[in-house]
Amino acid sequence: MATTTLAPRKTVATKKAVSKAAAPKATPPAKVAKPEVAAAVLTITSKNYSSWSLRGWLLARFSGLPFSEHVLPPDDPATRAEILLLSSSIRVPSLEHAGVLVWDTLAIAEYLNEVAPEAGLLPKDARARAHCRAISGEMHSGFTALRSALPMNLRAHFPKFKVWSRAQADLQRITAIWQECLETYGGPFLFGAQRTVADAMYAPVCTRFATYDVKLDAVSAAYRDLMLSQPEMQEWLAAAKTEPIEIDELDVEF
Repeated sequence: MATTTLAPRKTVATKKAVSKAAAPKATPPAKVAKPEVAAAVLTITSKNYSSWSLRGWLLARFSGLPFSEHVLPPDDPATRAEILLLSSSIRVPSLEHAGVLVWDTLAIAEYLNEVAPEAGLLPKDARARAHCRAISGEMHSGFTALRSALPMNLRAHFPKFKVWSRAQADLQRITAIWQECLETYGGPFLFGAQRTVADAMYAPVCTRFATYDVKLDAVSAAYRDLMLSQPEMQEWLAAAKTEPIEIDELDVEF
């Protein structure tokens, strides 16, 4: 009878062990570093006197973009001219970010809306967005009588200040804008629950109304108080009170 020879099981097992040991280990996926958000530099002038610097600063803070401040010296002639609104072109504040330099508050607002759309600086609804741009542009280019009659001065307080007729017309238009927005979009901010470009643009007016003790209707007064109570505004106001800059033309007793 023929004899059948079986392969030793140990040999087969050994081959399997060798095969398993020789198999290359899987390489774990490489960790992809998250891109760092580029820090920006915001150039401003006086925190006590400059309404435009406040607007640009609030826009940057509302956007959530990390930035550092570069404050121009008060004795610089160009700085003084811009604060006193004597400059033909307002170039402060300016924002430098990711190789881009942009000035003019409306241009800064549009840029920040592009790089940080999640911040909601402009409303999502097309009609509301157009409305927001319109009243922000009106603040940007208008109300010259109010600017000259009630210059921004956060350290000062002038109770029972007399608002003359030309500035009174500007005041009435501003409060009409506020009332319309608050009624249309439900508040508490001008375009609803989210702070937008419009709130940053009108924030310095809120400080003027407080400085000059301007009497307002209940709706407008509530909006003024809300804006002044915002943590960003409180931070700016605190810094303005300790600022060493003094401009005689804006510190006159009325």
